[in-house]
Amino acid sequence: MAQTTFAGPIRSLAGLINAGYNGVVSLTADTSITVAAHAGRPLLCNDADGVFTLPSIVTTEPADKGDPGQTCNFGAQFTFIVVTAATDMDIKTDGTDKFVGGIYTGVDDATGKTFISGSSNDVITQNGSTKGGLAGSIIRVTAIASAKYAVEGLILGSGTIVTPFADA
Repeated sequence: MAQTTFAGPIRSLAGLINAGYNGVVSLTADTSITVAAHAGRPLLCNDADGVFTLPSIVTTEPADKGDPGQTCNFGAQFTFIVVTAATDMDIKTDGTDKFVGGIYTGVDDATGKTFISGSSNDVITQNGSTKGGLAGSIIRVTAIASAKYAVEGLILGSGTIVTPFADA
């Protein structure tokens, strides 16, 4: 089936199913994330030291808000799921866009802490221990405004945990 674009809300009385072979994307090398190839799909992180660069947030208001060719990407969501434990895995923006939100890091002794992004943070680094990134860690980012990605997550770590947020 070809790509179909709807200009209004979609209502389903029985649910929408995103399933099938192309329902997930495996990231096995450094990747420039795109809306067309990655938004709305689980992104399986299978590169322990991968660098996954989010697309620049485009705020251009189209003349025709129903135009399927518009470039505005507000609302685009990207969900990263760690499959291969991280050693130095980065989720980063273009440098102009920043993160707003928080990530909870849990450790194996039932303790944990929530880390809130700073206003200049544009990188999330997981290292498989103190900064999270063990298999099963999940981070979701959403383009919400000019230069702002909302971030939420539950990542798994060990040892004395520290913030995964940083500046490039």
